[in-house]
Amino acid sequence: MYYDALKTFVTLVEVKNFTKTAEMLLMSQPSVSLHIKKLEEEFQTKLFLRSPKFLKVTLTGEILYDRAKQMITIYEQTRQDIQEHDKSIKGELKIGASFTIGEYILPSLLIDLQKDFPELELQVVIGNTEEIVQSVRLYQVDIGLIEGQTNEKELSVHAFLQDELFIVSSNNHKLACKDEVTIAELQNQAWITREVGSGTREYLNHFLRSNGLKVKSLLTISSNQGIKETLIKNSMGLTLLSRSVIERDILHKTLSIIQLKNESFNRTLSYVYSPIMVDKKNVKTFISALNKKWPNTIKSI
Repeated sequence: MYYDALKTFVTLVEVKNFTKTAEMLLMSQPSVSLHIKKLEEEFQTKLFLRSPKFLKVTLTGEILYDRAKQMITIYEQTRQDIQEHDKSIKGELKIGASFTIGEYILPSLLIDLQKDFPELELQVVIGNTEEIVQSVRLYQVDIGLIEGQTNEKELSVHAFLQDELFIVSSNNHKLACKDEVTIAELQNQAWITREVGSGTREYLNHFLRSNGLKVKSLLTISSNQGIKETLIKNSMGLTLLSRSVIERDILHKTLSIIQLKNESFNRTLSYVYSPIMVDKKNVKTFISALNKKWPNTIKSI
């Protein structure tokens, strides 16, 4: 069984150091070298280019890396399924979520899951849409929740919720006092936005391009909360954020919605997973809970 060798190989690819790999896997450095040698003999290829100063994965090593992640995941999933003799939901579930979903939408579902399945250990990783898709592809998480689009053909993508976005400003912005504004009034405005790779940033970029809007200045902050705090202290900036992100701020009147004439912003939130995860009991449980909480994909938050 090459499980141990594959796990050693994957770790070595990720940390790029034999000594650190040995320490992480609680084994000797010669054992790490032996595992790599066995794999190179098995596949009749060189997996690494080595010198005293660097360690680089070869092209065939990169191919094996993706397959090895998949094989390790299947093995561990099979072992977990065999060890579970009863029908209880337990063990780990690793969830990846984009910032808007992870910080403002997912928490209520996590509370429900903990109540219903107290033995289920939930781990949540939050990043932008691009990072979450990558985590799903590399099996670093079991399932991901994203607010943007993905062209990853190897992954299964399913809508679960409609999200509405709004243009938002401080209460002191010159457009905040208007009942409605036109597209023309958004020319040459200062914008505060999320980082590249964020679904919200992708949506804003599309809006600006499709309406031919020029930007006076652009401030990038990789945090929804950071954007809101900056807006409150800056009377000049505009941003585009999800209803879930600004709900409390609008209720407490710390921020204002800029209502655009004859225009609304809607996008679909989706869950994404690798097809090999479809039969994993904990993933099935999560998807079922997700669809139970938001049973209609056209329902808005």
